[in-house]
Amino acid sequence: MTLLQIKNLKVNLHSHRGTVQAVRGMDFFINEQEVFGLVGESGSGKSITAYSIMRILPPKISEVSGEIFFKDVDISKLTEKEMRNIRGDRISIIFQEPMTSLNPVFTVGDQCAEVLRVHRKMKNKEIKEKVIQIFKETKIPEPAIRYNEYPHQLSGGLRQRVMIAMAIISEPDLLIADEPTTALDVTIQAQILSLLKELQEKHKMALLLITHNFGIVNEMCHRVAVMYAGEIVETGLKDDILKKQLHPYTKALINAIPDKEVAKKSRLFAIKGNVPDGITMPSGCVFHPRCDMTVDRCKTEHPDLCEIEKDHFARCLLC
Repeated sequence: MTLLQIKNLKVNLHSHRGTVQAVRGMDFFINEQEVFGLVGESGSGKSITAYSIMRILPPKISEVSGEIFFKDVDISKLTEKEMRNIRGDRISIIFQEPMTSLNPVFTVGDQCAEVLRVHRKMKNKEIKEKVIQIFKETKIPEPAIRYNEYPHQLSGGLRQRVMIAMAIISEPDLLIADEPTTALDVTIQAQILSLLKELQEKHKMALLLITHNFGIVNEMCHRVAVMYAGEIVETGLKDDILKKQLHPYTKALINAIPDKEVAKKSRLFAIKGNVPDGITMPSGCVFHPRCDMTVDRCKTEHPDLCEIEKDHFARCLLC
């Protein structure tokens, strides 16, 4: 059953340089208890999509349109008061960098407890017991001691576990993880991903996993959407996309994954050029300036996202 459905989501951000077209007509859905991966380079609009779902973009500089259905309710039309009952309760988010997301002047236990104070009618003793319990569940050592510690007293891995604890303490239906392992070393990354997978299955949550790493997609996801310059260029089942990429951008991302055997014989593959800045967008297919398969019509015609194979969609004129 569909839990979240995004229809024609568009996000413009106003800056001193001009209007940035951060998200340009996004359409996707996430089923209950599903792990859905959103993949792409930095600057492709992945985080802005997540912030739009949470409705935490600054209203003075952002312009959001489209429909965001959560359990058949268009949450984009809710008042801020109504959205506060959903945000942090039914939909939660884990941000990229926990040190900048946690408040340095409050203990991590108190910050986690605040979620329950806002969304649950519980006594202080019950709240503390619940926080310590969720610290145990997220494998935070000595949880009763950690409850009274401040963010700067914890390692990066423990801070990220606190962020996960805060996100799941209300047992949300949808958890958004925005590059949850970016600031961590490789060993801790594996532990955090394993923990997320374990918690997702235990609590039967849907998970929107934002990443640029196809290794993480392969390990975690059921379905995946590849995003470029504010729009989805390919989407389908994880196995289908990993075995047969239809869009040149997806192929390029896969080819850019380091392979030590290939690296011994030749230079690592790199996608030429850069992601458009969102202000001056290329005409036609937005990927055509970086694509090795470009033909003349790619420079003038903007392709639609079409079903090329069963449940496998791509936005390419050559498919």
